[in-house]
Amino acid sequence: MSYVPLNISHIQAIVFDLDNTLVTSDMNFSWLREQIGCPQDNDLLSFVEKIDCPDTASKAHQLILDHELQDAQTSQPMPGCHSLLNFIDSNQLHTAVITRNCAEATQQKMAHNQLNIQRVITREHYPPKPAPDALISLANEWQIGRHQILYVGDYLYDLQAAFNADMPSCLVTHGNASPFTAHASLVIEHLTDLETRFAQRI
Repeated sequence: MSYVPLNISHIQAIVFDLDNTLVTSDMNFSWLREQIGCPQDNDLLSFVEKIDCPDTASKAHQLILDHELQDAQTSQPMPGCHSLLNFIDSNQLHTAVITRNCAEATQQKMAHNQLNIQRVITREHYPPKPAPDALISLANEWQIGRHQILYVGDYLYDLQAAFNADMPSCLVTHGNASPFTAHASLVIEHLTDLETRFAQRI
């Protein structure tokens, strides 16, 4: 996998992942996989969807939901989050959140962190990342080219989703080493860096 080249002067929309991109998250996926019986190298959501026993599947979904709801209440905005969102709003750029979280936990997390983003897409709406469906739907909804949408995330799934949607991507590392930098159109340490890059074009 590579990445789609970014021309920042063409961007009309900035779309975000949620956990560890806009807000903190302490989701323990290793623990969840152990509780559910999912191999550590398997995608958790895909594994649960393939559970044949309805009772076992229901318990797995509830365990994930409980963990997500707890995480929502302890989350905090990432540095520069609100400043960047205010910048996007004042410059009339489109924005949205696409997350693998469920709708209930996402709504709680958005409210808890006072994120004023009206367009929010969760795993109930489209196949979860790295599937590109949610990103493609936004391009169609906003009637703008895919190259005009920048998807910002912290994990490989985010970069893969953007690449699969033929869109440029931005990896935010929050100052930590990341093994995914080669797959991003743009790499930044903090959200404030992205605001600076866009402010320089205006």
